[in-house]
Amino acid sequence: MNDNNTPYNDFGTWLRSQFPFRVQKISINAGLSCPNRDGSIGRGGCIYCDNRTFNPSYCDTGRSIRSQIEAGKEFFARKYPDMKYLAYFQAYTNTYGSVERLKRMYEEALDTEDVVGIVIGTRPDCMPDKLLDYLEELNRRTFMIVEYGIESANDETLRRINRGHTFECACRTIERTMERGITTGGHIIIGLPGEDAEESLRQAPLISATKLNILKIHQMQIIRGTRLAEVYAAHPFHTYTAEEYISLITRYIQHLRKDMVLERFVSQSPKELLIAPDWGLKNHEFANLLANHLKKTGARQGSLCP
Repeated sequence: MNDNNTPYNDFGTWLRSQFPFRVQKISINAGLSCPNRDGSIGRGGCIYCDNRTFNPSYCDTGRSIRSQIEAGKEFFARKYPDMKYLAYFQAYTNTYGSVERLKRMYEEALDTEDVVGIVIGTRPDCMPDKLLDYLEELNRRTFMIVEYGIESANDETLRRINRGHTFECACRTIERTMERGITTGGHIIIGLPGEDAEESLRQAPLISATKLNILKIHQMQIIRGTRLAEVYAAHPFHTYTAEEYISLITRYIQHLRKDMVLERFVSQSPKELLIAPDWGLKNHEFANLLANHLKKTGARQGSLCP
């Protein structure tokens, strides 16, 4: 925990402890795919997925990685001219390719001026030992986070959303990565089809037991053009109100280890893509509501964790 006044171990404070200067992630679209899109293990991808919901305007696969980073630097430098950057390979599966190609991508990013580290987003079924060997070496010479999309600890849910891997697969890969000394993050979604609040709370200790260093959480969002949008149109299901979600997150984090860094609790898709839930809140507005609720209830991360 950061200090006695902070009810959870927040990512911003943790990241500031890693560097003597301000750092900002710059998202990169490396033009990679996913094994459940190209037919390797499935087609169509996850039923909720549309990478436009988190790709900034400067992410353009027609540009080189260095060019994308430079565009991102221009975007952020207006506000913070002395900023340093983490190259964030975010879109799709960023360990899905030949090790030689992946090495070139990562090295190009790290060779760009003012880039002081790398964050690699990927799937737990796309981390071969040969790549882990390289990442272990790379981790010794730069700041690195590898983050895995876990999404759910319920295998039935993972099948329902066409995820293409099991929770056991995620657990094994997290362990393999952490054994190399690499800071390891995970991502889950609260409110997936078929999962109610009690199911989410059942899963919290399972996520905590993975020994992840960092966890990202966000609410289920139904995005136009996805297969989930078709399901929702045919058979509408409940999506959390902001108040319900805040209440659930408050309960959820009490089951997480105190040393787990919590990077975020919410995501904000572009309004033109979002079907539900439309809370009408900016991320910082949600963060303020959550902070006030945590203060009011006295809830703290890890208070119910053995």
